[in-house]
Amino acid sequence: MAELMTAALIRLDADLGRTKGEVIAALAAVVARAGRATDVDRLRADLEAREAKSATGMKDGIAIPHCRSAAVTEPTLAFARLAPSVDFGAKDGPADLIFLIAAPEGGGNTHLQILAQLARNLVKPSFTDALRSATDAEQVLSIVGGAVAPAPAEAAESTQAPAGASVGAAPAVRRLVAVTSCPTGIAHTYMAAEALEAAAERAGVEIAVETQGSAGATPLPQATIDAADAVVFATEVGVRDRSRFAGKPVVTCGVKRPIDEGDAVIADALRAAADPAAPRVEGGAEGAGSGEGGASGVSGAGESWGARTRRVLMTGVSYMIPFVAAGGLLIALGFLLGGYDSANVAGDILVQHSLLDPPSPQAYGLDHVAFGSGVLLYLGVLLFVIGKAAFALFVPALAGYIAYAIADRPGLAPGFIMGALATNLAGFTDADAVGAPQTGFIGAIVGGVLAGAIALWVSRWAVPTWARGLMPVLVIPLVTSVVAGLLMLLLLGRPITWLMERLTDGLNSLDGSNAIVLGAILGMMMAFDMGGPLNKVAYSFGVVGIGGASLASDAPELKIMAAVMLAGMVPPLALALATLVRPGLFTPAERENGKAAWLLGASFITEGAIPFAAADPLRVIPSIVLGSAVTGGLAQALDVGLRAPHGGIFVLFAVDGVLGFFVALAAGVAVATAAVVVLKSLGRPAEARVAVSTAR
Repeated sequence: MAELMTAALIRLDADLGRTKGEVIAALAAVVARAGRATDVDRLRADLEAREAKSATGMKDGIAIPHCRSAAVTEPTLAFARLAPSVDFGAKDGPADLIFLIAAPEGGGNTHLQILAQLARNLVKPSFTDALRSATDAEQVLSIVGGAVAPAPAEAAESTQAPAGASVGAAPAVRRLVAVTSCPTGIAHTYMAAEALEAAAERAGVEIAVETQGSAGATPLPQATIDAADAVVFATEVGVRDRSRFAGKPVVTCGVKRPIDEGDAVIADALRAAADPAAPRVEGGAEGAGSGEGGASGVSGAGESWGARTRRVLMTGVSYMIPFVAAGGLLIALGFLLGGYDSANVAGDILVQHSLLDPPSPQAYGLDHVAFGSGVLLYLGVLLFVIGKAAFALFVPALAGYIAYAIADRPGLAPGFIMGALATNLAGFTDADAVGAPQTGFIGAIVGGVLAGAIALWVSRWAVPTWARGLMPVLVIPLVTSVVAGLLMLLLLGRPITWLMERLTDGLNSLDGSNAIVLGAILGMMMAFDMGGPLNKVAYSFGVVGIGGASLASDAPELKIMAAVMLAGMVPPLALALATLVRPGLFTPAERENGKAAWLLGASFITEGAIPFAAADPLRVIPSIVLGSAVTGGLAQALDVGLRAPHGGIFVLFAVDGVLGFFVALAAGVAVATAAVVVLKSLGRPAEARVAVSTAR
């Protein structure tokens, strides 16, 4: 505990500001002054980004701002007892007890277990009452240390069946199991578990909770799950190995609901256990006994079709992006060293030459090799080939993980197969064949959904006990691959290919005003939700295009990628500039965020604008949408092209039309900055505007 928290990290009866942003900034500075963070701006930005996802204020005057951050050097716990209290988004009012939890991105498991135990104690009135009556920092250290000291024993108890929860226990006892998890996994996960256990004890119900957090997860024994009357999923992320609970009545909710309404959650679970028509965990008891799975849905468990569709598609896109980023940047680096035209002779160079026998650029008629060096040409070809291999996998990854999101692991292999068919079908046919289906990313989406749906259907088949172990590893992938593959080849392939050809023809015909409108629309999508679904759709449209783009500098796909990336850079850069132009319009925390936003925007990390938008969405979002639309349209008008799918200003070597690149970017940033300054100025009360003017 002494390694996590010291007296230097404690503030009692402190006035740290009037807003949660100011309090977070002050505590981040405390952590940095204690030598536990290398970059206070980065730490604060990471805390604000976590806060933007969901408020960390809890009931009874508690708040737990927390994050994982590359700026943090060791797991750290800072505490402030505020005077006055500050609103952190809790339903019952402001918070006076603030625990700031900061963990390094690769934090040690032992420290995370201690933090998890602390989170469990935060829902206990005796613990918080003691903190409110503490007179000095040493007393706070003693209280907190005493609370987390029994962590190993209690953690073991919390992840195993409680007394009486075995299969042979008295049948009159009602039993529940639960899983809790939050995106960060270092606070709400364990607070929710403690709240559920306390509520179950009050209701006379036995419960076993599996905490899937950063401190690790000990899976509940299957016998405990089998003996349970119902299951509670209090999660913000997917439940690992969900199929273990297949067939159980289920209640699903966010991870914060048990903390605020633990008794109501337990009551809902007991009602579900007694209701034959209650929602149940999907997967089918017959097909899921192996424990394979992790992403399947819950039938009728409160998730709408729209929400489920969004989750499925976003899962595919999220897993696809690393292939895109790695492959695209490697290809761009290969072009930097060997020139764009080296791709045309890459195969021959690899076969005929080596590093000890490098090719001659002149022999291959290559005029764009860096420094005219044969060694750099060979290295460029190597990077191109590696990048091309990675890039070729992103469409299969899209299909594979869409199927995974629907049917868990049994859907993964059939999904990848559908993705491979979407991109490589011509390679499996006669090279001279005309009209071989090429369904592209649309085929990958359709194929992934098809594979996932069929795999989920097969997993629900009633099979003999001896065959259950074969279902997820043999029967489901085999049957799904055959059925989905035949449907794609015989029925869906050519219609989707026709649609792709029409889209490609339409894209190639875009010029003038049509291209500018497309760029503006993509720009608006990039800025509207800053990393959300619309942003990802626009980004995916750009990267899928450059995957099949020609090497010609005027290829429309390259221009679309440029418009997408430039538009995504505008929001953080514009808000960073606005904090310099009119600092009085922003809080101290926002001004600090503005410093970090310069680098985030320059690197094409649109999420750098999220703290500003979360604090003032009605003024910020319209402003950055307008600026990004201007940049997207100008990028198309100025014929800017881009061969790299990520990197911002750090991939200028892959840009065609560098001057147009900066003109489009500067114009959009200027428009967004002006808009946000005007809207914030008009939206402030007169006395505030006078105060700002006087301050300046």
